[in-house]
Amino acid sequence: MANTPSNMLALGTIAPGFTLQDTISDKNLNLQNLKGKKGTVVFFICNHCPFVIHINHELVKIANDFKNKGISFLAISSNDVENYPQDAPHLMKKVAKNLHYPFPYLYDETQKVARAYAAACTPDIYVFDKELRLVYRGQIDDSRPNNGILVTGNDLRISLQNLLEGSEISKDQKPSIGCNIKWKD
Repeated sequence: MANTPSNMLALGTIAPGFTLQDTISDKNLNLQNLKGKKGTVVFFICNHCPFVIHINHELVKIANDFKNKGISFLAISSNDVENYPQDAPHLMKKVAKNLHYPFPYLYDETQKVARAYAAACTPDIYVFDKELRLVYRGQIDDSRPNNGILVTGNDLRISLQNLLEGSEISKDQKPSIGCNIKWKD
């Protein structure tokens, strides 16, 4: 299990636009149609990463807690499925249905979206305001597989609550740690 940190894209960066296939609905969806009225959370995940598996249930809880408050959520997998077939779109759909993802699970086949976001690991989490300006990037919380810390989602939850309240979001943000994105050659 690799411990790859987030690249920590600069705060204030405008979310790069994209259109990707949603593996759940089999429709092409774009960021402009997916963005939330008050904010948008984009996270890069995959099926097999132990770091993602460790927090998957909390990601679902957080999305369910905030989606009716004007925050939209979307997950993207950018892994090379030729060398990591467990991350193939048909299996993404299966994982999404089994875990009851309340958000689209998009497939970035060309890896252009991951590169545009400077994504480095799974999970890599980004929170954008209503104008799609980056206000938070980093970890969901301090929990990691096998470190004995309970998954709470506190870092992400606090940033979302502050965004909704119009409060300042701390600039002291910790990078996410996870498996590296599986880049194509």
